[in-house]
Amino acid sequence: MPIEQRLTQPDGTAVAHDNNTTPTRQIWQVITASSVGTVIEWYDFYIFGSLAAIIGPVLFGQAGDLTKSLLGALAVFGAGFVVRPFGAVFFGRIGDMIGRKYTFLVTLLIMGGATFITGLIPSYDTIGIAAPVIVVILRLLQGLALGGEYGGAATYVAEYAPDQKRGYYTSFIQITATGGLILSITVILITRKVLGEPAFKEWGWRIPFLLSGFLVIASYYIRRQLHESPLFAKAKATGTTSKSPLRDSFVNPVNRRLVLIALFGVTMGQGVIFYTSQFQAFTFMNATLKLDIVDSSIIMVVAMLLATPLFVYFGSLSDRIGRKRIIMTGMICGALFTMPLFYGLKAFAGPLTEITPATVDAAGQAVPAVMKALTPNVPAMIALVFCLVLFVTMVYGPIAAYLVELFPTKVRYTSLSVPYHIGNGIFGGFVPLVATSIGVWAAAQPAGTFAKEHSSIVGLIYPVVIALICFCVGVAYMKDVRNVKLMEDQPDAA
Repeated sequence: MPIEQRLTQPDGTAVAHDNNTTPTRQIWQVITASSVGTVIEWYDFYIFGSLAAIIGPVLFGQAGDLTKSLLGALAVFGAGFVVRPFGAVFFGRIGDMIGRKYTFLVTLLIMGGATFITGLIPSYDTIGIAAPVIVVILRLLQGLALGGEYGGAATYVAEYAPDQKRGYYTSFIQITATGGLILSITVILITRKVLGEPAFKEWGWRIPFLLSGFLVIASYYIRRQLHESPLFAKAKATGTTSKSPLRDSFVNPVNRRLVLIALFGVTMGQGVIFYTSQFQAFTFMNATLKLDIVDSSIIMVVAMLLATPLFVYFGSLSDRIGRKRIIMTGMICGALFTMPLFYGLKAFAGPLTEITPATVDAAGQAVPAVMKALTPNVPAMIALVFCLVLFVTMVYGPIAAYLVELFPTKVRYTSLSVPYHIGNGIFGGFVPLVATSIGVWAAAQPAGTFAKEHSSIVGLIYPVVIALICFCVGVAYMKDVRNVKLMEDQPDAA
């Protein structure tokens, strides 16, 4: 059945549409089509970071220096986040002027194409500096595409959802980011187990990238079945779309103030908590604690699967008690308990065992010893990562509904996307690189200093401070907007 409701008469006059009367089946069709594509885009974006420790030496060289190649890979991973706000501006403008559906079809194809090509790039040893240059270009394209994806999907679902259940329905879009990470880790784990470690490191790491091409084709077909959002179609039919979404979003003082509150009071802290609790935790277990990739993957996937229903729970709860108190509670918990939980992960990882002694290769380059934590307490580490992801579900579950209700239809795509992707792309996306860099600096300090003794954890001071600042701003300025009647386009505080 068609997903779009008729919004004009044969003579072109607008027909009233009420999002509160949208059939439930229709809403689930929209959620499914939007979510499938968004999961694939997050999968595409995450597999690079998930494989940073392996693809770093292959695509960035550094003559066996694992620390430098890892930092290089993480820096390029972060570069994809830097351009996300620019993607939000570019695609947000298109989404507010042309339409939601067209925009997130384009972003899907760009993201999938860039990921697929990444799997075809020759190694640094084969083409030299061209390898990292190509990687950077592709990561920038991915970042631009992702900058236009989330705002489109969240806006699209929210504009179909009834006012009293918007937090519940949009929370399913919030699952997609975690779903993409789970999918990326699962595909990597299965490929690694099937091929074996030597083959995976040599060429098997390319398979998860190449698989993206098939996933994107399937997702594109599903999204093609969608029609335009009813609220946007109504705005177009009545001639109330914005002629200049950028001006209306950022020059208009009222809307600009809302954008700043959304950034510094909500998304900045949400971004660092999200990437610390999920991505940095995974990097920390692999690169710092030296867990086997199978153990760390099991820990992350099981913890995230256990926590995933809580996205929906907190989204639904926000429809009843408000978005603010849930988001702020998750924010302060993330700020207070992240470092203790990482210390717990370190304690339960167990001692390091030398697998391969240090040696010298044929070129005379030093090859460091291979160390592994062979006896981690997996159940305990699952519990600790679950706590970390719990904070994510609290700040992330209700946030799409909050942001959608904050802005009017004519600039919603742009106004929502920009603070979200600055908070997640700039502040959140650089958590792995900043935390790892601070840790490298701390490890180089003199023996006996606080920084040296806590070098593996001290980098987390970055996300903790950002979350604390965001909590203070959010408590002071964030209004508890919820259950706004979007058809009236007058978001007031509840």
